[in-house]
Amino acid sequence: MADFAWHKSSYSQGGHQECVEVAEGRTTALRDTRNRHLGHLEFPAGEWEAFIAAVKG
Repeated sequence: MADFAWHKSSYSQGGHQECVEVAEGRTTALRDTRNRHLGHLEFPAGEWEAFIAAVKG
């Protein structure tokens, strides 16, 4: 997946540039808005869903 449709995480607050952006699809990608040039972390969708379920549990 070369191009991502990034959006601000629902946990990021206000209009500040200090937030996390997320892109969801076959994989889930995360990046720091202030350091986009450093790249992103990418996880298979199933692993990301298991992580979120564990955090909520």
